[in-house]
Amino acid sequence: MITLANKIIGLQSLKKKLSALRRSGKTIAFTNGCFDLMHVGHVKYLDAAKKGNRILVVGLNSDKSVQKLDKGPGRPICPQASRAAVLAALASVDFVVVFNEETPYNLIKAIEPDVLIKGADYKGQAVVGEDIVKARGGKLELVKFVKGFSTSNIIEKIRKTYA
Repeated sequence: MITLANKIIGLQSLKKKLSALRRSGKTIAFTNGCFDLMHVGHVKYLDAAKKGNRILVVGLNSDKSVQKLDKGPGRPICPQASRAAVLAALASVDFVVVFNEETPYNLIKAIEPDVLIKGADYKGQAVVGEDIVKARGGKLELVKFVKGFSTSNIIEKIRKTYA
């Protein structure tokens, strides 16, 4: 039985579990992000990424990784353990793995997903790890965002309201 505690997983354990799931015919999907201040846009995005009977792996930027991305002062708002727990609580998410790099390239290379999921804002742009997934016969899927929802916008609204 998959519980909240064993959905948050290290890379080596994840690779073993994914290997067994692949042998049983499961499709492995991967997406990543900071997922700071979860909102309905995140939930709908992850539901769309899960589509069908896929196993959805979420690569979560570590606190150090978020800081490198320059998301703004004081980011992330929520520490990685909290962000991982919230993601793991979602029915659409099968596994959460934290990574420290600025991009999930090495993580994608290690887990070899069948489907790479990113937001539709990447249309016409190169997506990190797309080369790895396509070289294995996999595909890239772009998911539409819920209009009006963005963690950065929410933070900015809070700052303006309480400044």
